[in-house]
Amino acid sequence: MEQGGAREEVRPPYAGGAAVPASAVRVPEQARGEHTHGEHPHEAPRVQVRRHSVRGQILEALRAALVDGELVPGQVYSAPVLGARFGVSATPVREAMQRLATEGAVEVVPNRGFRVAERGPRELAELAEVRALIEVPVMLRLARTVPPARWCALRPLADATVAAAAVGDRASYADADRAFHSAVLALAGNDSLVAVADDLHRRSQWPLVDNPVTRRADLLADASEHTALLDALIAQDVAVVQSLVREHFAGADG
Repeated sequence: MEQGGAREEVRPPYAGGAAVPASAVRVPEQARGEHTHGEHPHEAPRVQVRRHSVRGQILEALRAALVDGELVPGQVYSAPVLGARFGVSATPVREAMQRLATEGAVEVVPNRGFRVAERGPRELAELAEVRALIEVPVMLRLARTVPPARWCALRPLADATVAAAAVGDRASYADADRAFHSAVLALAGNDSLVAVADDLHRRSQWPLVDNPVTRRADLLADASEHTALLDALIAQDVAVVQSLVREHFAGADG
């Protein structure tokens, strides 16, 4: 974002300006709560500059940290301290956190910062149930009407989930997972449907208070279901598609 006529930028901390993926961001202990003695405000976490908007970059990095377990459920994080570590002012961090608050990922703690929401298995199961009610009927209808060639075009998206799962990159997997599901639903031609489903999907990816980090084995299992589903869609095997999508969403609440 621009302030006072000058555009603020997120500074990569490595020599030569080399950037790394936003999923690699690390939130230091001192970023929790307000400023403490002995902090080093110029030690910025790793973040890749991907967007013109600083708030957008910070929001992306915070989402990656949330999915990757770097933002811990129940912990309070200070916008000024996080901003110091990103190499920006507190303003874009606070704006990004406010966005996460409207989505339910964090809650505002007056005069302290933002507390990461604490979620349990019940909320995850509820999200999976709602997603199934929305996505399963649409996928089954598309399985009967969309030609194989259009399903084949989605192969790179399914492969991207497999690649991210193979290296245990949770943040990249979360993005690839949502991209695959959104691309499938987009074939229905209903933008509102895609937006609602993507919001529910993003919420389902937030960490649980008792299990903040998704296991690599679970990522691999989920990714393999994408591949199997796409194979069935290309083969126009509606019976297999029905079995796979129901199993996929049944497993989403575990």
